[in-house]
Amino acid sequence: MGNIVAIVGRPNVGKSTLFNRLTESRKAIVHESSGVTRDRHYGKCEWNGVEFSVIDTGGYIDNSDDIFEREISKQVELAIDEADLMIFVVDVTTGVTDLDETVALLIKKSKKPVILAVNKVDNNERRNDIYDFYSLGLDSDFVSISSINGSGTGDLLDKTIELLPKEIIENLDENVPKIAVVGRPNVGKSSLINVLVGEERNIVTPIAGTTRDTLNIRFNKFEHDFIILDTAGLRKKTKVNENIEFYSVMRSIRAIENSDICVLMIDATQGVEAQDMNVFRLVQKNSKGIVVVVNKWDLVDKETNTMKEYEETIRERIAPFTDVPIIFTSTITKQRILKVLETAISVYQNRRRRIQTSVLNKIMLEAIENHEPPSVRGKFIQIKFVTQLPTYSPVFAFFTNMPQHIKDPYKRYLENQLRKNFDFTGVPIKIFFRKK
Repeated sequence: MGNIVAIVGRPNVGKSTLFNRLTESRKAIVHESSGVTRDRHYGKCEWNGVEFSVIDTGGYIDNSDDIFEREISKQVELAIDEADLMIFVVDVTTGVTDLDETVALLIKKSKKPVILAVNKVDNNERRNDIYDFYSLGLDSDFVSISSINGSGTGDLLDKTIELLPKEIIENLDENVPKIAVVGRPNVGKSSLINVLVGEERNIVTPIAGTTRDTLNIRFNKFEHDFIILDTAGLRKKTKVNENIEFYSVMRSIRAIENSDICVLMIDATQGVEAQDMNVFRLVQKNSKGIVVVVNKWDLVDKETNTMKEYEETIRERIAPFTDVPIIFTSTITKQRILKVLETAISVYQNRRRRIQTSVLNKIMLEAIENHEPPSVRGKFIQIKFVTQLPTYSPVFAFFTNMPQHIKDPYKRYLENQLRKNFDFTGVPIKIFFRKK
């Protein structure tokens, strides 16, 4: 279960500074992807062994005060709709503003847990001013912080962990693939799911959703047993495209974190766009399996090498992680739809693949002997042993006399050798070097 904490508030109160501190100060970044939409950020925070996602809802600046307020409200509404908990940041140096009151009203209507973080409290005189914010009428905990120097952020994180929903351990069969269909709006996610599950859905077991508004349903179709994380539907509360994009990204975050395999859908008529790449990197950094599906292929004018050239373009964009299956489909004509499911199941099996230590060492040590790591200041780097760690996704530990001196190019060589000798198509591989 992936909890989401949204940092909300009007512009210039220190939201982004707080976001950077929460995701970086304790060196607990799992991944951070800026620019998923224009000025929002997504990252990971870990505190006392609890990990959660953090969304920074950036301020929308416009010349018109009326539009300004409306756009702020839209962003907060979207964040409230998907978040499990909100950190409402206000500025002690300016006191309560009309925009603060607007945000507070939206939060009160949601009846969701919220922490009021009074920022820029970096001296005792300002500490006395935090009580002015009681006028917002929030039934929430007050925490005085200074996101610049980190004062109070420990108390803020303690309270965050206390208020986050506790994880629900569900009776899920670990041997059943959980497949999430992700991507930008209007690329055909809902159509793909509808084609896969059909109108007469053969539901084996309905499973309560691990996250609100996300339905996990188990199917047994096409001789495969699988769970679809149905997050494709977008409730378009606004015609502003950027807010729709933001909403889809928040739902994609949940889907990615709760899945085994992600089917990333791309619109063939539009090509690979920035948000496609951001979602791809989120899947990769979460160590989930991935299948790239290029939908609406029936609408593309084709020549002899059109598909090959299109595939090469995608692999250039997703490099260096290019060992990914790419399937060209049409949900309208149902072209290669079954292949999407079969490939996702295959990638799931690759993600669970375990290599015997003896086999791993025989192959990898020979590859290392054929191409040894470069020496450092006349000292030779020796790798004597390799093992696969007992994790849900492929992680390998190489034991060496000088782990700190092995550079990324050689790390990529080792990954390429692993992929050459063992089938890890569609699955990110992590490599660590340990002192022998």
